[in-house]
Amino acid sequence: MNPDVNRYFLVVSPKFREKLKDWNMQKIFYEENIEHAVDNDVFKWSIFLKTTGECIGRLSCHEAHDEDETINDANIRGVGWIIDPNFQRKAYGTEAAKAMIDFMFLECEIEQIVTSAAICNPASWKIMEKLGFEKQEGTKLVQYTYLDELVENYFYVLTKERYLSLNESIKKK
Repeated sequence: MNPDVNRYFLVVSPKFREKLKDWNMQKIFYEENIEHAVDNDVFKWSIFLKTTGECIGRLSCHEAHDEDETINDANIRGVGWIIDPNFQRKAYGTEAAKAMIDFMFLECEIEQIVTSAAICNPASWKIMEKLGFEKQEGTKLVQYTYLDELVENYFYVLTKERYLSLNESIKKK
């Protein structure tokens, strides 16, 4: 519920945007999400520290059309993550994102991830690049839920084939 953390996390359709800009309404939104957390087609996780069990963030693998309305294929997904500022720059985001991507490619057998990151949010796009995402040509202006101004984004793609070739060891598991 930290505005500085959430600002580049959520992109929703315009009909929900105004509701979710209100933090109390956002709380209801997240509570409704929790009700569906055990559904087999909902891929949203909290990130907990292994040592203390403290919740330090959240990540999701969502339908790609949430980020690009031209994509309507269940085998193509989008991703996003947020980490509490007190735990950023400690590789927790990379570790959690890698575990999520391993799961989505190996267990859910999706074929591709298409996603974006605000240019002014290098922590997010650097994780993408570390994990093998390929930056696409050009940029795109995105309307994030909690910001009034459009934000310039890089777009990234990661295919299952590329990811597995970069991570030979996970194929042996």
